[in-house]
Amino acid sequence: MGRRWSLGVVVGLLLGAALATPGTAAAQIAFQPCGHGNEFACAHLSVPLDPSGATPGAISLTLRRHRATVGEARSAIIALAGGPGQAAVPFAEQFGELLGRVAATRDLIVFDQRGTGLSQPLSCRAFDGHLSPVQVSSAVGSCAAQLGPPRAFYTSADTVADIEAIRQAGGYEKLVLYGTSYGTKVAELYAQAHPNRVEGLVLDSVVTPGGPDTLERPTFAALPSVLRSICRRRACRGVTRDPFGDLGRLVARMRRAPLRVRVPGIHGHRRELRLRPAPLLEMLLAGDFSGALRAAFVTDVRAAVQGDTAPIGRLFATAASAESEGEEFDGPLYFATTCEEQSFPFDRAASPAARLAAARAAAGALPASTFAPFSASDAIGLSDIPACARWPYPKTLAPAPSSAPLPAVPTLILSGSEDLRTPTANARELAREIPGSHLLVVPYTGHSVLGEDRSSCSSSALQALFANRPIHQCRAGAEPARLRPPPLPPRSLSPLRPLRGTHGVPGRTARAVELTIADLAQQLLLRIEAGGLEALLFSGGVQTGGLRSGWARLHGSTVSFHDYSFIPGVRLDGAIKPEIVDLHVVGPDAVQGTLRLGPRHALVGRLGGQAVRLPASSGATAAIVASDAGAGSDLDHLVHPGDAGPQRPLPGVGLRGGAVPAMRR
Repeated sequence: MGRRWSLGVVVGLLLGAALATPGTAAAQIAFQPCGHGNEFACAHLSVPLDPSGATPGAISLTLRRHRATVGEARSAIIALAGGPGQAAVPFAEQFGELLGRVAATRDLIVFDQRGTGLSQPLSCRAFDGHLSPVQVSSAVGSCAAQLGPPRAFYTSADTVADIEAIRQAGGYEKLVLYGTSYGTKVAELYAQAHPNRVEGLVLDSVVTPGGPDTLERPTFAALPSVLRSICRRRACRGVTRDPFGDLGRLVARMRRAPLRVRVPGIHGHRRELRLRPAPLLEMLLAGDFSGALRAAFVTDVRAAVQGDTAPIGRLFATAASAESEGEEFDGPLYFATTCEEQSFPFDRAASPAARLAAARAAAGALPASTFAPFSASDAIGLSDIPACARWPYPKTLAPAPSSAPLPAVPTLILSGSEDLRTPTANARELAREIPGSHLLVVPYTGHSVLGEDRSSCSSSALQALFANRPIHQCRAGAEPARLRPPPLPPRSLSPLRPLRGTHGVPGRTARAVELTIADLAQQLLLRIEAGGLEALLFSGGVQTGGLRSGWARLHGSTVSFHDYSFIPGVRLDGAIKPEIVDLHVVGPDAVQGTLRLGPRHALVGRLGGQAVRLPASSGATAAIVASDAGAGSDLDHLVHPGDAGPQRPLPGVGLRGGAVPAMRR
C-alpha cells in the first residue's frame, strides 16, 4: 500500500471533511464519530432479512463513511470486499488510500455485507476451529440445519438489495461500485438490477455475473500460460525450460504413489509428508498472493522431478503453516451464499450421495485436457461441490443468472496477468459485455490488482478513468528480481564454486554460507508474503525450517540460526544482529569456523586458515545484517535489495484459512 499515494497526502485530502455536518446525503443514516479516529464515521442501517418482505425479520448492517472533501456529495463509492464472507470494514482506510482523488467529490461507503464481520455474522458450532476439506464437507449439513430457513437470505442478490437500501437511505443519486474479486460479482449484479443508479464501475479481479464456474475450468485453462510466463525473458535459465511440463511429470509420478518427504518444521523437528497432486494445485493458487512463492514453486517442482523432494516438501509446509495467519472469512456465510446461488451439475432434489455422483460423472465426461495435468477428481476436490452436495436445498431450482445487460458507464476492469483464481479470461468475457469499458491487464501481478501491483499502472488508470483522461495499457518491463525462480538447491558441497578470493573446501564452505543465508532470506520473504507482515512480525517473530535440517527465527532485528542447513553437511549456528554477528559454521562436510561483523556490514572470519569476507554486494548477507525488522523495514530487501517490499493485505487477498476452501475470492 501507499506506493502511489502516501498516507499523509490522502489524509490531508480527506480528513478535513471526514465528519462534516451531514447534509441531505445522510439524512436517514445516523453517522457518528467512530471513536478510534477521525477519518471515518460509523453507523448502522437496518434492512429486511427478506428483501421481498414475505418473511419477517431484519439485519443490522455496519457501515463506515468517509465524506467527500469537495462540495456536497451527490454520489457515493461503495467498496466491496471478496469472499463471499470477507468483512470490508477492516479495510476501510486501505480503500480510501487506493481511491485517492476519486473520493474527493464522492462519499466513500464501506460496509460489512450481511452475515459477515460486524453485520450479524453467521456462525455454526460445526465450523469452530480449523477444519480439513473432508471435515468442511461433513460440517456443512449440520451448519445449514443450525442456521435454519433464514439461510436462504444470504445470496448476492440479497446484498444487492442492501446496497440499494444504503443508496436510498443515504440520499445518493448514483453509486460508483468498486469491487475486488467476489465483490466484482456483487457490483455487476447491482449494475444489472439498477443500471440508472450506476455512475461507474471499478472491477478488480473479475468474477462474472454468472460465475464462478463450479469446476474452475478457467483456472485450469490458465495454468500453462501463467507458469510459462514466469520463465519469460530467460528468467528460468539454469532451472528449467518447461515449468508446465515439469508439473505434468511430477503430477504423473504422484498418481503412481504419493510423494514421501521429511521436512524440518519451524522448530527443526522433522515430520513426514505424503504429497498428492491436490496440494500442488493449492500451492499454485497460494501463488496468486505471493509472486515469490510461485517463483519458488517452479524451482522446487523441477528439483522434485530431478529427485530432490526436500524443496517442494518445505514449500508445502510453508504454505500450509501460513493458512491460519491470513485474514479470516466467515465460513457459514461462504456456504450460505455459494451453495444457495450456484448452479452445480447435480439435481438439488437428489440425495447428497447422488448429487456428488452426478457431479463426478459430469466432470469425468469432459476431455482430460480440461484439467491437465490434473484430473477431474482434483477439480471436484478443489470445488465447493463436495460441501454443497450436503446442503439441504429447498424444493426449488437454482436461481437463473440475470440476462439483463450491463450499463454503458465508465468502467475499469483490472486483471493480473498471473491470476489463477480469477483468470484474465473472466475479465475479457466481462469487457465484451460492457460497452466502452477499459480492460487493463497488469504484468507480474496475481489476484487483487490494486493491492498487489507494484507499478503505478493500475492506480494511474483508476485516476484517469474519473478524470476523463486516456487510459494507457501497462508495459511489462523487466521482471522484478523477486519473481525470478531461485537456482536449484545444491545437493552437496562438492559442485559449488569457491567464493571469490578463496579456494578449495574452505572456499566452497564460504560459498555455502552465502547460499544458506540467502535461502533463509527467501524463506522469510515467503512466510511474510503468505501470512502478512503485521501478523507475523508482531506475533513473536517469523520462524522457518531449514531445507536439510534445523530452523531459524527472525525476531525484531535479530536473525538466529539453530543448526540451519541448506546444503547437506553444512550448518549454521548463532545470530546476526545489526551491531554484532556471531555465526558458527559447522557440519561434517564444512570447514568449521566463526564469522563476525566486519566493515560495511560484511561478514568476516577464517575458514581452514583462509580469510573469508562475504561483502555487502552479496545481497542477502548484508541486507540481513543491516535490517531492523522491528522498525518495519522492507523485508523483501533481504533477498532483492532493488525491489519494493511486501504490500499490506487488501480485500480478496490471503491464503485459505479456517474452514473456507482454497478457491475463495
